[in-house]
Amino acid sequence: MSILMIILTLLLPPLAVAIRFGVASSAFLINLLLTLLGWLPGVIHGFWIQAKKP
Repeated sequence: MSILMIILTLLLPPLAVAIRFGVASSAFLINLLLTLLGWLPGVIHGFWIQAKKP
């Protein structure tokens, strides 16, 4: 993961996931929902999904 993606995941988790997997992916929709429910769950999911997929 690059420094830019780490910073983007901390600031705007759905945008970081959308850049990597696309807007129509289930990962983006889940991350968007988690971020709307609370910033921290969105960030955790963002880092998890970024690290999980190569």
